Amino acid sequence: MVLEVALIDVQAGQEEAFAKAYAQARQTLAGTAGCLSVRMTQGIESPSRFVLLVEWESVEAHDENFRATERFTEWRALIGPHFAHPPLVEHFTDLG
Repeated sequence: MVLEVALIDVQAGQEEAFAKAYAQARQTLAGTAGCLSVRMTQGIESPSRFVLLVEWESVEAHDENFRATERFTEWRALIGPHFAHPPLVEHFTDLG
């Protein structure tokens, strides 16, 4: 299992619109082959900051089944207009 962590800063004042867009786009991501779970969190001290946590079977599942497909284009079209800048995305593995 691989954990994708995306730090997403949205434009100030766009937090509610971003949350609505995410609710609309979530199934596009969650329904991807190899996607095990999806969770979005919102900052308390910094409400314009969101953290997306996605568990994937592998980095390849993320890249090949999502990022290289129309699913990513649909996802990004819905949530991308609210970004303050491109998200920081990294993959992590458990130490045990």
